[in-house]
Amino acid sequence: MNNRPTFRATDRLEEWYEGLIADRLEEAEARVSGILEDTETDENGCMVTATRGPRKVRFRGGQDRAYRFVYCIRHRLSASSDQVIRHRCHNRRCVNPEHLEVGTRAENLQDERERQANGVDWLLV
Repeated sequence: MNNRPTFRATDRLEEWYEGLIADRLEEAEARVSGILEDTETDENGCMVTATRGPRKVRFRGGQDRAYRFVYCIRHRLSASSDQVIRHRCHNRRCVNPEHLEVGTRAENLQDERERQANGVDWLLV
């Protein structure tokens, strides 16, 4: 029987964020600033990356989506595998910290159902 622990990708990401927050926070915050500066702000206040889909960030041996990186570093959060970063604006290319919040997968699915049924309420963003 194999007694070695198994690790999921999310476990490695949590550890990566924990290490960045503990040991490389200033450098990670500078990277966040660079990401935010490398966007265009649209009419809805979304800070949009110049990519087709969500931008990815490679940093200090790890990789994640830019919006999750921005949120986790700004909020000093090592998000668990049960936590997702939700876009209140429903724009996956947006990295505006004001448009992001942590939640569950179920909440994220409910957000999408509400968006499909009612659109985006920009007064709530």
